[in-house]
Amino acid sequence: MKNKKLVIDARMINNSGIGTYLKNLLPFFVNTFNVILLGEKQHFKYLKKEGEFDIIEYTDKIYSIKEIFLLPLKIPRCDLFWSPHFNTPILPIKAKNRIVTIHDVNHLVFPDTNFFKKTYAISLYRNAVKKSDKIITVSNFSKQEIIKYLRTNTNKIRVIHCGVNKKFLNPKNLEHNLNLPEKYFLFVGNVKPHKNLKVLLNAYLKLPKGIRQTYKIVIIGKKEGFITPDKEIFNLIEINNLSDNILFTGYIEDFLMPLVYKNATLFIFPSLYEGFGLPVLEAMLSKTPVLASNKASITEIAKKHAIYFNPYDEEELARKILNLLKDKIKRKGYINGGFKHAQTFSWQRSAEQHINIFKKFL
Repeated sequence: MKNKKLVIDARMINNSGIGTYLKNLLPFFVNTFNVILLGEKQHFKYLKKEGEFDIIEYTDKIYSIKEIFLLPLKIPRCDLFWSPHFNTPILPIKAKNRIVTIHDVNHLVFPDTNFFKKTYAISLYRNAVKKSDKIITVSNFSKQEIIKYLRTNTNKIRVIHCGVNKKFLNPKNLEHNLNLPEKYFLFVGNVKPHKNLKVLLNAYLKLPKGIRQTYKIVIIGKKEGFITPDKEIFNLIEINNLSDNILFTGYIEDFLMPLVYKNATLFIFPSLYEGFGLPVLEAMLSKTPVLASNKASITEIAKKHAIYFNPYDEEELARKILNLLKDKIKRKGYINGGFKHAQTFSWQRSAEQHINIFKKFL
C-alpha cells in the first residue's frame, strides 16, 4: 500500500481528545501507507522513528473562513483523504475518496445560542456526512446519534473503539513542577458546559469540611479560549471561596499524565455528553477508581467497572464520593476490575480496523 497516497488533516494533533486519537493512530498509518500530513511540522517530530511521511505546512484554524477556501487548495491529488473531525472540506478536493471520523454530534445536541455558529456547525456536519464515502465513529452511542440527528444510512457508518496507551500501565516517577496536592480528586476535561464540572464542584461543597481540607480537586484541561466556555464555573468558585481547594493545571505534557492519574484518590467524570470518554479508561489503567456519569457513551465504554451517578444530582455524587472513600473493599474491587477492563482496549487493534477500512478505498 506504499504506492497509495493517504492525506490526513492532522492540524488537531495537540488538541485534547482528537489529538490523543491522532497521536496514537498515526504511527501505524505511516508504516502502512504513503502518508501526507497537513499541519505544523514541529508537531510531528515524534513520528520520525515510526516511518516515512511528508508534511504540508498548514496552520489555518478549524471552523475558520480561511479553512473553507484554503484547505481544499492544500490537499494534493491523492487516493484517499481522511479527516479525524467533522470539519471536512466544503469545496471540491483532488481526492478519489474521502473518509471522516465523527466522534460525536455534541454541537447539534447542545447548539450554540449564536445563530451563525449554530447554522455553521449544522452545515459542517451535513457536509461531512454527504461527501464522505465512509464515516468512522467511536461508539455505538455516537453511531445512533449520527443516525438520529443527521439521518445517515447506518451502512455508511463503522464503529471503531479507541484504545488506551500502555504508558498508563507503568507511570514513571519523573521530576516535574506540577505542584500537585498530596491528596486529590481528579477531573480531566475542558471547562465547557457539557463537561458538567459545576456538578462536581457543588457535590464537593456538600462534603464534610474535613474531607475538603484533606482532598483538593485537580482539573486537567483548558479553562480559556473557548467559543462556549462555562463562565458559571468561575463564578461558583469565587462565590464559595474555593480557589485554595482547586488547581487548574492547564495543558500538561502527555508523558506526565500517567503520573497525574496514578496519584489521584478518585477520578470523577460528570460529563453530560461523550462520544467515547477515553479519560475513564486512562484512569482505570492507572488503577484509580472511577465515579462517572451514567449518560451518553460512558456506560457502553466503562461497563460495570465504574460507579455511576446521575450527573444532575450533586447530592448523589457527594454520597458516592464519601462511600468510596470509606469502603476500602469496594474501592479495591473497582480498581482491580477497571484495570483488567481497560486493558481490553488497544490502539493497535483500533489502528488495524482503521487501516482495513482505508484499504477498501485505496
